[in-house]
Amino acid sequence: MCGIAGYVNLDGRPVDPVVLDTMIRTLGHRGPDGYGVQTLQEAGLAHARLSIIDLSGGAQPMSTESGAIWVTFNGEIYNYIELRQILLDRGHRFATQSDTEVILRAYLEYGAECVNHFNGQFAFAIWDGPRRRLFAARDRIGKKPFYYAARHNVFVFGSELKAVVAHPEVPRALDLHALRQVMTFWCMVPPRTIVEGVQELPPGCTLTLENARVRVSRYWQLQYADCNGARSEADYAEELRALLVDSVRLRMLRSDVPVGAYLSGGLDSTTIAATVRRFTDVPLRTFSVTFTDKEFDEGPFQRRVVSELGLRDHCETHCSAEDIGRVFPEVIRFAEQPIVRTAPAPLLLLSRLVREQGYKVVLTGEGSDEVLGGYDIFKEAKVRRFWAQRPESRLRPLLLKRLYPYLPRLQSQSPAYLRAFFHADPASLDDPFFSHRPRWEMTSRMELFLSGDARRTLNGYQPIDELADTLPDAYARWPPFCQAQYLETTVLLAGYILSSQGDRMQMANSVEGRCPFLDYRIAEFAARVPPRLKMKALNEKSLLKKAVADLIPPFLADRPKQPYRSTDVPSFYDESGRARFEYVDELLSTRALACTGIFDPDAVGRLVAKARAGQVIGFKDSMAFVTVLSTQLVTAQLIGEMH
Repeated sequence: MCGIAGYVNLDGRPVDPVVLDTMIRTLGHRGPDGYGVQTLQEAGLAHARLSIIDLSGGAQPMSTESGAIWVTFNGEIYNYIELRQILLDRGHRFATQSDTEVILRAYLEYGAECVNHFNGQFAFAIWDGPRRRLFAARDRIGKKPFYYAARHNVFVFGSELKAVVAHPEVPRALDLHALRQVMTFWCMVPPRTIVEGVQELPPGCTLTLENARVRVSRYWQLQYADCNGARSEADYAEELRALLVDSVRLRMLRSDVPVGAYLSGGLDSTTIAATVRRFTDVPLRTFSVTFTDKEFDEGPFQRRVVSELGLRDHCETHCSAEDIGRVFPEVIRFAEQPIVRTAPAPLLLLSRLVREQGYKVVLTGEGSDEVLGGYDIFKEAKVRRFWAQRPESRLRPLLLKRLYPYLPRLQSQSPAYLRAFFHADPASLDDPFFSHRPRWEMTSRMELFLSGDARRTLNGYQPIDELADTLPDAYARWPPFCQAQYLETTVLLAGYILSSQGDRMQMANSVEGRCPFLDYRIAEFAARVPPRLKMKALNEKSLLKKAVADLIPPFLADRPKQPYRSTDVPSFYDESGRARFEYVDELLSTRALACTGIFDPDAVGRLVAKARAGQVIGFKDSMAFVTVLSTQLVTAQLIGEMH
């Protein structure tokens, strides 16, 4: 894992190596093992290295032997050994053992189609000197980030926004439309970013800059098949197990440094740890985060897994509410976007523990819930559809209350309120966003905290309408369960879980996260599995449980899924109502709110008063508070640096 940056002067001016160096130095946390800067007349590439494969020979930017074609690369190509042999057989010669050189040679052999041959997580840029062309790509699911800005006579790119805005010709202004997306989806949807004029390359896409024109092309997208195949459940389970074992092996063994694993105490991370134990002979160190607040703590389950799997090298970091508030500004500095929950903060502390223990790489369980059907939102949509077929039923809404025992306010609501909130009526069944509509409408109410000027700028902008224009042509023909999976995978997974909670919190401490469940072969396989095998009644990830039944402790198969959450508002105010940290009062003051002009000081003031009094109840108020505070931090840290 690394940081990449660069720019191309579209008018042919030579690049400034000082500007390149300034850009790449902002990404030192992503690559502390070395820097590289290469100027190529009007183009320049830069690299900050976290050395994991070919420690002595993988320095970047890297070129072909002629020096005509150069690459700067962030990520891992897990099948690079197999690809290297194919390219050797086709007459290519290699100077290193790195996966970076495999990218270069694959580009020479296949051109833009090279991305179809890669199994990995990656973002890279290639300068093709003879063609005066920049070619860039991002991995299929969106594990690695790639940002860019086309400004007048310059094209700028980087792994993070801070590298792009470090270029003197890229202005900094907050994009209110992107903030409005966060207030709906919990994240932004590419190409939007929180910086106006800076774009994010969507997952599964390539970018070509040639003759001063930018062209973005999609090379991969999830496609859900008929899902009514005649194969048996045992057959599907056997294939899933084989794919998972191979995916774990690739991510565990394709490394020249030790690889550890996160352990949450749930099904996904336990499956990965158990697979490593059964199918490799590599010693495994595992890492967990525990919480002072028992509502969020999974420590007892983690320790039980450690005991039953015989994991002898396990480390924990303990997280209190005060710890979350203390590191929150750091979280936002690395996330580079507003967030609606504090959940990334404990993961920042967890990756810090990993690095302190001398590890650079960890396996994580992200992606299993999305591709194999594990989230409560999938259950919720199933119950809502069942209820909508008989909206006057008194018994069917009780299923929703059973689904969310940890939401006390929901337990007290009347059936009429629940029916309206959850759109449990026949007319809603044809809504393409049926599964996510209640969640998005609830978070959209945060718009009430925006200032009058901000609302006038947005002029009725509706993020859901914009998202509708991006849906694949086949979307309407997919089963409802698969539609929900598509939305969760392409919006929240890529935009929040793999970004704010994943890559950014890991790379803040120079740690690479590898996600076996997000091997594209598993994602494509799961898209062909009938929904009835992913979730039986309301039993989530049923097929996965069958595939790994003999690997995991039996208690996990029956343990209800516990969503990952952490303390929100109490992280910022103590029991007496005093702010735990000066930055909270400073950023939420009437003066600061009026200065940024994004939020209504009176509306936020009422929210702050409730927080101080310990009266912030429910997700809506809690998410609004975290969103306002994190947006103020983004403005101060990323946008405000220009002043």
